Amino acid sequence: MAPARTAPRRRGRPTQPVLSPERITDAAIKIVTTRGYPHLTMTELARELKVSASALYNHAPSKREVLIRVQDRINRGIDCSGFGTLPWDEALERWARSYRNCYAQHTAMIPIMAVLPVANSPHTLQMYETVARGLADAGFEQAWIVNTIVAVESLVFGAAYDATAPADIFDPGDLAELAPVFSEAVRARPAEARAAADAAFDVALTAMLDGFRARLAAARG
Repeated sequence: MAPARTAPRRRGRPTQPVLSPERITDAAIKIVTTRGYPHLTMTELARELKVSASALYNHAPSKREVLIRVQDRINRGIDCSGFGTLPWDEALERWARSYRNCYAQHTAMIPIMAVLPVANSPHTLQMYETVARGLADAGFEQAWIVNTIVAVESLVFGAAYDATAPADIFDPGDLAELAPVFSEAVRARPAEARAAADAAFDVALTAMLDGFRARLAAARG
């Protein structure tokens, strides 16, 4: 007598989509970008991912953990490779420009990332370590290093917003006679919005770098 055949195992899709750190991070960025940070809750994130809240918590135990992943994801796009290979000021300029360009694509995240503590954010800490070591090797005193990083970031975040501002942001409209010098200066700027924003960033970054060079030269003297 032939042995009884067992029924073949059914192949079906899992009842819920498979989660991964990448999918969770993508969904969190999408929520903030399209709906705003107040909508980024674990409940809304689970809904966006089409999973139960309990399934989400198995992969991301807290909102803080999600934000760390978002921070590290965005900051991976920042180029700090110049430190250790280029003169410190060229490396700092490359880092600042890359930083600004990165966050110009993620302006919705700036209010969160600008005040998010870096504790337990591995890539972000590695980035800061690279910059700090480059500045220390250049002769920056320890008390300057974090202040220098914060100064650059303050410029970068504001410039990232400016890079996405409308072309007519400084147009005085029908009240040009109230500010004739300013209005004339506005007309002297590049007409294209991004070109105008780039020119303003160049002015600020050049002045900042000149100041850092002067201070470092004075300290060495």
